[in-house]
Amino acid sequence: MRRNPLLTLPLLTMLVTQGQAFASNGPVVTTESGRVQGVVRHGAVEFRGLPYAAPPTGSGRWSLPQPVQPWTGVRDGADFAAACPQEARFGITERSTNEDCLTLNISAPADRKADEKLPVFVYIHGGAFVGGSSSLYRLDKLAREGRMVVVTPNYRVGVFGFMAHPSFANDGFNGNYGLEDQRFALAWVKRNIAQFGGDASNVTVAGESAGAGSICMHLATPERSQGLFDKAMILSAGCFSRLKTQQQAEDAGLMMAKDVGCGMAIDPLACMRSKDVASWLKVQGLFSAKDPTDLIAISPMVGNRALPRLPRDAVRRDRLVKVPLLMGGARDELRLYVGYAVQAGYPVTTRNYPKALQLFYSDKTPVVARRFPPGDAPAATFGSVLSSFNPKLAINNCSYLNVATIVSRRMPVHAFEFADKKALVLGVGIAPPDPGFELGAVHSAALNYLFPNYSNNSRIDAPELAPASQALANRMVKAVAAFARTGNPNGAGLPSWPPYRGGATVMLWDTPVSGTYDAGRYHQCDFWRQLYPADLSTAPTP
Repeated sequence: MRRNPLLTLPLLTMLVTQGQAFASNGPVVTTESGRVQGVVRHGAVEFRGLPYAAPPTGSGRWSLPQPVQPWTGVRDGADFAAACPQEARFGITERSTNEDCLTLNISAPADRKADEKLPVFVYIHGGAFVGGSSSLYRLDKLAREGRMVVVTPNYRVGVFGFMAHPSFANDGFNGNYGLEDQRFALAWVKRNIAQFGGDASNVTVAGESAGAGSICMHLATPERSQGLFDKAMILSAGCFSRLKTQQQAEDAGLMMAKDVGCGMAIDPLACMRSKDVASWLKVQGLFSAKDPTDLIAISPMVGNRALPRLPRDAVRRDRLVKVPLLMGGARDELRLYVGYAVQAGYPVTTRNYPKALQLFYSDKTPVVARRFPPGDAPAATFGSVLSSFNPKLAINNCSYLNVATIVSRRMPVHAFEFADKKALVLGVGIAPPDPGFELGAVHSAALNYLFPNYSNNSRIDAPELAPASQALANRMVKAVAAFARTGNPNGAGLPSWPPYRGGATVMLWDTPVSGTYDAGRYHQCDFWRQLYPADLSTAPTP
């Protein structure tokens, strides 16, 4: 019988202490494209910067991902590869201009036994479809404590991943190349993960924010995604969000092509491919700044082969990838973005509170303002109201519950809400100075509980969690791992977690004690449903 390369780990583990990183000290694994050598860190075997697709440069720009050119020798898998092109955002994330970025990272427990086939957990990063990277995440906690093989891929973002243009239309995937990158990575995992100790027949795809929204789109496109994963975890994305149509996206692409200097070109695609990354990122920034309330100005569109239908329509037509779902979000999601606005010079005060509401609620603002007066902390109240429900961005709790209600009629759903007020935010999700109000459990704050020291940049240097929060993190990892193994997040030492059926069936991830509660009542979803029936209707669908 062929010896598993991970059996060399006991000796290697003796040479590694917690927190140290050593290049090229791990086992060598053979993939379909060549051999790669990992590194042992934090009790896990890690393979970083492993290419799953060819660099999307030159004629590869705005085209489907292509297979990797095989390499000879042994590739060093000790270090992360580059993030896909993006601007730095919010004073905390990092810029990249490197298009050679279609890589992934793999982590497995260092003490895996030779005959132990582990569940696979593929995490798709967030970043509003214009940022983010797999290099932001330490995977060892999920791998080691959850006993999983954990994978994080990069995918093209911004104009290179989600801009449409009439000259791209011949392949039928116009503008959704980032989604196809993700699928290409998932297919690579299916073919190769057994070499790393993973069970290719037990793959969970997970994501947060834009990554979670991407999973909603994969669920809605069985003709492209069926068979790529067996379970899904959606963190902080409302699957029924509004998306640009193909025509709207192509119109936007024409505007950006004009701004980069290719509007009158005889061969617009050749012209667009000739422009450097920095020029495109500048145009992308100018386009995104036109509507400050549109947080996903450049994002996937509906109406092509990569996404032929909206997720809501996929449910209505019963065109879904039907797998067990673990889904939810953060209690104070959009307080984070209110904090960004305050730092940018747009404070929310008692006096301008109605005007701030009007940006999102339009003619319904008086009703919303009476229901939710600003109180002594108008910025925090504004963020909480947006986090319960707003009609412009489906990152809100009533949208999550609405999706859970409808989808649970077709597949198993377990719902959760992250609500730890002690979550690390300042210096992690938002750069100093302090915006001057309690941030709470904001968008992306839960990531620190699954990925240690998550800091929104490649330094991965956020402080350690407080003891009570760390205990919560351990429970979250245990529940997520149970779900990845069996499709059910229940397990020994965990509070009972029933399938979602409305009412008090939402798991509250909070300190000091986790248990189920009625999230719909807390967020007053009945009020919002009466105000926005088209957005929050839970009427049965055919």
